[in-house]
Amino acid sequence: MSITRRQALRTAFSAAAVSLAGTSLFRPFLAQAAPAPAAAPAPAGPYVLPPLSYAYDALEPYVDAETMHLHHDKHHAAYVAKLNEAVAAYPELGKKPVDELLRDFQAVPDAIKKAVRNQGGGHANHSLFWKTLAKNGGSGPKGELAAAIDRDLGGLEKFQADFTKEALGVFGSGWAWVIVDPLTKKLSLESTPNQDSPLLEGKTPLFGLDVWEHAYYLKYKNKRPDYAAAFWKVLNWDYVSGQYADLKKA
Repeated sequence: MSITRRQALRTAFSAAAVSLAGTSLFRPFLAQAAPAPAAAPAPAGPYVLPPLSYAYDALEPYVDAETMHLHHDKHHAAYVAKLNEAVAAYPELGKKPVDELLRDFQAVPDAIKKAVRNQGGGHANHSLFWKTLAKNGGSGPKGELAAAIDRDLGGLEKFQADFTKEALGVFGSGWAWVIVDPLTKKLSLESTPNQDSPLLEGKTPLFGLDVWEHAYYLKYKNKRPDYAAAFWKVLNWDYVSGQYADLKKA
């Protein structure tokens, strides 16, 4: 059966329309037909995500900008949101700063103990972590902190090697810490799993290194030793030296 010229043109036009449906000409109409779902807002509450005091790329090349963005804006923000969810039914708990909430952990209701341990620990640990990083944080410990490292930890070189060993020895995810004894003000090293904070045991962290993979995997892949070595390039010695001096006075 022969096809008329009009039928041939109609068939060709239909085929072209189907082909164009995937092009930019038709996308605005398709997008209107099937809009993407909006992201759910983070639950509001007493705890807030502290802003960084530096740009995402400030610690390049040791910490890349994309990792800083995801680590702060996504991971830390998630801990804050989930902590707010946990304390929503206990408004009296939300009046406590997160450090105090963790120090008084035994007063936390059993129903939310796990959430406060994990999410509150994640919030407290990261809030301290951001403060202890800087592009030019100083060439080393100063004043009373330098003296304490010599006295308690065998000097700077030995301390850095031992701290790095502590960080590399964390199985899975966790943190390596420099701890200040609240009574004697002596320094010690320890590690904690997951987002456990030294505050849970009444200890005072001076600074710590996050060895969760989300803290380094985009740049360093599985090379945790390289990440741990880079940490010394961005540790804010000026800040931690000042913090130790304040703790000595307390």
